[in-house]
Amino acid sequence: MGQDRDGEENQGKKSYSGRQREPPRGLVPAGERVYTGFEILRQENFQHSEQLSLCGVRSRKTGSAMLPGMAQNPSVSIVGAGNLGTALAVALREAGYRIEALVARSRGNSLARAGRLAKLAGARAVVSSDEVKAGILWLCVPDAEIARAAVSLADGFRGRGKIALHSSGALGSEILEPLRKRGAAVASVHPLMTFVRGSRPSLAGVSFAIEGDPAAVRAAGRIVRDLGGEPHAISRNQKTAYHAWGTFASPLLTALLATTEEVAALAGVRKKAARERMLPILLETVKNYGKLGAAAGFSGPIIRGDVETVRRHLKVLRAAPVPRQVYVALAQAALEYLPAKNRKSLRSLLESAGG
Repeated sequence: MGQDRDGEENQGKKSYSGRQREPPRGLVPAGERVYTGFEILRQENFQHSEQLSLCGVRSRKTGSAMLPGMAQNPSVSIVGAGNLGTALAVALREAGYRIEALVARSRGNSLARAGRLAKLAGARAVVSSDEVKAGILWLCVPDAEIARAAVSLADGFRGRGKIALHSSGALGSEILEPLRKRGAAVASVHPLMTFVRGSRPSLAGVSFAIEGDPAAVRAAGRIVRDLGGEPHAISRNQKTAYHAWGTFASPLLTALLATTEEVAALAGVRKKAARERMLPILLETVKNYGKLGAAAGFSGPIIRGDVETVRRHLKVLRAAPVPRQVYVALAQAALEYLPAKNRKSLRSLLESAGG
């Protein structure tokens, strides 16, 4: 699901400053980090990938914007060397930002990972906020760790005139209140993109949702534009719905693709072969969606009102109960949001199958 898991073996024993402190009551969120978005790849024998340009989107040449009063791009320290932290460190360096430090916990795999990324980014790996000198502190840790990390980093953090950011899609900037109290302007900056091990997506053309203190929002917007991304304002009370949208766009889409592999098995097709054979129709479907929209890009038995074909699908899917449930739910969504003939008959058939 594109989750960053930075040192899972030490859950509950994490410290970014060498001292263990608890976050303020009510600031530790439930759940885990989910990075969202969708990168389309053309794969040849699944040994390498080439990013495709879909829907007229083109990578934009990055520039080098500056913060007010600064003669050059501010330096950045990144907390967390997981999938997002790694991609961000590389992209920032390529955009002309100096990565000053990678901040890690003082034990577990976190420090080793930070050390490896530090070498790649020309930075230092540190375990204490006392050692952070950068103008921007960017937290790239799972949601459940942000509050704890903010409290721990606040020890010794000199935040006056600095910016503190986190990249949660679901949480607002208020979770960085401990750093705000130390003088920093804070914001949440979430890229609508998926980050998984073994893939490092470009951030060019990626949408970033930003909210927080005005100074931090302005700084984040400039950085996003330097990365070639597209900054978009979001209100704090919209973030949960925004995150659910992103979860539909990538993690649940991946779940759907995994479900299609189970259906392919009913047709005698193995999973690897199913992935290879589905890729052309998947890419064309996404291209049509981007160019034409959902309604004009929709095809198949439902738009034709082919009740008997849907009935046969439901019959054969009795051998795969979970995919059958998914089929019914998606077909009902199609009747709700997309063009279709014989709606009444199809709806009745799906309702009886769902029951």
